[in-house]
Amino acid sequence: MADQTELAALVRAMEPDLDPATYVWASVDGLAAAGALVDAVATVREAEGLTLVLPIDAAARHGLDAAFPSRRITLTVHSSLEAVGLTAAFSRALAEAGISANVVAGAHHDHIFVPAGRASDAMTALRALSGRHR
Repeated sequence: MADQTELAALVRAMEPDLDPATYVWASVDGLAAAGALVDAVATVREAEGLTLVLPIDAAARHGLDAAFPSRRITLTVHSSLEAVGLTAAFSRALAEAGISANVVAGAHHDHIFVPAGRASDAMTALRALSGRHR
């Protein structure tokens, strides 16, 4: 399937999928991250160190100080990295529901990390957004 760029089509077809795992965020420095990298679903290199997003049990196994227990919602639509407005649309819907969102874009999908306790509310907000465009 070709990556979609048209906003209404993206929102209509985004079909959010809730990952059952709980993820956390850990900032590590140097070799401390080597073993944990295999478990990370996302990484970001910052001036302060390397941030890993990984399952909560993996963070504990590696002895990492972790924050922001979250759930990952994947928008299953094949969105183009050049699409305009999708992040704004779902961020607005989540913000209106009072839910924070940390977004990681992959080559094919957007992944939204929301507070673990608000995952169900986030799914409701995202499904409602998609339904309004059908």
